[in-house]
Amino acid sequence: MNDLAERLSLARFPRSARYDPRWTVENQMGPNALWLLEWLAPAMGLDGLTEDARVLDLGCGRAMTSVFLAREYRVRVTAADLWVKPDENAARLAEAGVADRVLPVAAEAHDLPFGEASFDAIVSIDAYQYFGTDDLYLPTLTRLLKPGGRIGVVVPALREEIDGTEPPEHLKPFWEPAFWCFHSAEWWRRHWTRSGAVTVETAEWQEDGWREWLLWSEVCAEESPSEFMRGLARDSVEMLRADEGRTLGFVRVVGRRL
Repeated sequence: MNDLAERLSLARFPRSARYDPRWTVENQMGPNALWLLEWLAPAMGLDGLTEDARVLDLGCGRAMTSVFLAREYRVRVTAADLWVKPDENAARLAEAGVADRVLPVAAEAHDLPFGEASFDAIVSIDAYQYFGTDDLYLPTLTRLLKPGGRIGVVVPALREEIDGTEPPEHLKPFWEPAFWCFHSAEWWRRHWTRSGAVTVETAEWQEDGWREWLLWSEVCAEESPSEFMRGLARDSVEMLRADEGRTLGFVRVVGRRL
């Protein structure tokens, strides 16, 4: 096993460890999306889906999560993203051997071109926080689920909600206004419950998720072929080292359509 594979092979994510680490680094757009999806999957019961089940991968980025869904759970995936062009993802999906199971589409989260009850499940990894904090959003999204279908997301999050209008002192050098879309597990539970759209089955903090985020950021800061991505990763490394898990990490939320 090469050094990169050794660094990125974590016992708690055995499925992710089977993927070429260079491929994951080259296609990263933030935290390790495969690790986050593998953490989400048991809470969603993805292993229980049939091969003809349809899954919407919302905010799929460079479609790594779509590849993972198609390979690991044998489902049919619609890979929707606003920023990455479908043609780019189509080439990536063909190279991964899942072009027959994944359809890449261009879509904005508030204007999804799908009919009601089109999907058995909806997944969103490191994307939902950018549009899903709107009080009115979840009911418009879950109409795309079949009754009883599940939606599951993993988002960068806060261990506890921050009082006032200022971040913790140790995070001020790194804080951006966009980070106010990060929230706690309990915030997400309340947000989804009061929507009336789903029964919340899971809303929980990932213990020590910040350590894995830091490890991944350290690797990407060294190995990413993109200077822009290396720069973002270096910023994350500084921030996560300063925080040491006091504030930042990940939350997974799963709801079943009523």
